[in-house]
Amino acid sequence: MSGPIALSEINPSEAVEVLNPDGQGGFVLICEHASNRIPAALNRLGLSDEALSSHIAWDPGARAVAATLSRDLDAPLVAAGMSRLIYDCNRPPHADSAMPARSEATDIPGNAGLDHPARLARTLAVYGPFRDGVADTLDRALAMGRLPLVLTIHSFTPVYLGRRREVDIGILHDSDSRLADAMLQVAAEDDETATLRICRNEPYGPADGVTHTLALHAVPRGLPNVMIEIRNELLADSEGRDRIAALLARLARGASAILSRQPALDKAG
Repeated sequence: MSGPIALSEINPSEAVEVLNPDGQGGFVLICEHASNRIPAALNRLGLSDEALSSHIAWDPGARAVAATLSRDLDAPLVAAGMSRLIYDCNRPPHADSAMPARSEATDIPGNAGLDHPARLARTLAVYGPFRDGVADTLDRALAMGRLPLVLTIHSFTPVYLGRRREVDIGILHDSDSRLADAMLQVAAEDDETATLRICRNEPYGPADGVTHTLALHAVPRGLPNVMIEIRNELLADSEGRDRIAALLARLARGASAILSRQPALDKAG
């Protein structure tokens, strides 16, 4: 059903989207699960409309929040243009979860039994342009003398495999906790967060393999970085999305101010 994707069938501009590339605000935003788009050649992977609109195909609300942050923080945003079921851009090519045959409780017929040529074709057509878009955006900022803070924006389902999650916003990090520490410090002092459960490395953490983008792009460049996970119930309408975007902007700006006061040699720990 799936078959290899011919590289000519996917334009790089469809695999990655860069908003506000010249943003000067001191941040770079990334949204790996921004879209639920499936190339026509893959015949919807054999999935229903309901499945393709659910969290298994993308992170509902994440792109909208990231785009608002891009505007409010004057930050470049690099967003994936394809469904995470075609290729999960927050996973390395060798990971089974990069092209999952099953997501939560749903089998993905179009991903069953993918051979090496099919996996390679998807990697080159989808992951490659996204990876390069992130790298080019960060390197451009560095070449201009800026040291941006890196934030990846995600949403998560409140119930996973029958288990209800109690967190509202997760602040995740890999080996570099500087930005996460600072954002959690700001959150503890923000009045609005009293109504939200904001936790470190929940509902996922580095052991779950979810910090690939941070580890690949931000940590080697010495850039403070964080992965934001938002309960998707909070993003169900424009009012909720705007509220969360405003909150995250406050946390990001406050964290940036904290980090700017730290010694320049205080690198990732």
